[in-house]
Amino acid sequence: MFIHLAYRYLHEAWRYIVGFFVIFIIWQLGSIPFMVGVVAKAISDGGDALSVLEDPNAIMSVLDSNLTLFLMLLSFVIGFIGLYLWVKYVHKQPLLRVTTTRKKVHWGRFWFGFLLVAVFTIATTLLDYFYFSPDTYEVQFNLKPFIILAVIAIVMVPLQTSFEEYLFRGYLMQGFGVVSTHKSFPLIFLFIHVWIALLILLDIYSGLSMLFNMLFLTVGVVIVFFMALTNMFDFVYDSASYQPLKRFFSRKFTPLYVTSMIFGMLHFFNPEVDQLGPLIMIYYIGTGVFLGLMTLMDEGMELALGFHAGNNLIAALLVTADWTAFQTHSIFKDVSDPTMSWYVLLPVLVIYPIFLLLMAWRYKWKNWGNRLAGRIQAPPNDSIVEIGNE
Repeated sequence: MFIHLAYRYLHEAWRYIVGFFVIFIIWQLGSIPFMVGVVAKAISDGGDALSVLEDPNAIMSVLDSNLTLFLMLLSFVIGFIGLYLWVKYVHKQPLLRVTTTRKKVHWGRFWFGFLLVAVFTIATTLLDYFYFSPDTYEVQFNLKPFIILAVIAIVMVPLQTSFEEYLFRGYLMQGFGVVSTHKSFPLIFLFIHVWIALLILLDIYSGLSMLFNMLFLTVGVVIVFFMALTNMFDFVYDSASYQPLKRFFSRKFTPLYVTSMIFGMLHFFNPEVDQLGPLIMIYYIGTGVFLGLMTLMDEGMELALGFHAGNNLIAALLVTADWTAFQTHSIFKDVSDPTMSWYVLLPVLVIYPIFLLLMAWRYKWKNWGNRLAGRIQAPPNDSIVEIGNE
């Protein structure tokens, strides 16, 4: 039902495809103030601005960490504004209908998700510090910078996480739900996976330049648009053997899978990946799946909004490390050597399922099969029945 909300408004596939690129570009443009600040500071200190921009670690250390955090989060706020304007004026859809099927936002759900992860993170961190691994932590609490950090984090982090949730679990979840019913989607879906696999293999075994990789991706994008817009492949789309494939992909697990993969892959450039290796991507993609599952099962984003905000806010205030995306004046600093181990699978395979069971018990989730794998079809006369405030 959550995905079907898109059918109430302007929902042609091109609006979502173009919308994703437009919102992404606006989001990236939002990082200009941060880059300008870094360059200005590097020049004023007599350094080489170009060399700083080429070194991700150097970029993060030029400005004060509080100012860096603020300017980094500012790009998400600008991206959120772009998403809101696109949804409102291009899709003619109110933001509420990207948020939930309920008649209004259910804030109790938001706070349940927030407190669930906040209490768990604080408790496990304190247990680790006092009993299990005290040597891996360094107390760096400093009242004045921490208060500034707290103000920035409390205001900006929920905006950052909300942008990510509205983009992936809201806008793109509904958008890929609509797009997945297009006749060309299964063929395009399979082509993209083959094309990316070829690119990875070429990059691994041939060591080709970044320019070639970009050209290869560009050719792939052109082919995808050609497959979607031309009638040349109608003989495939209309064939009897293709119909089961269309029915398979026009189910709710398709947007769940696609949005989780995109969400995870956009974290590929985080410094944690360089330090811990590509295995950490299991955590990022698994987190996307987890947030998507609770959105589909609960018919709204409130739980995901609260959980994501609680996770990032507590992380920013409680523990930092030199190799994480957010380096802050937090209470603790993790001074352990960053190494990858099996524990990356613990949240995805153990903790997240427990959280889902708690949510399922709390909100009496039923009909899992239909909510996660039901067919996506335009409702008669685009009619949607509200499920109430609960």
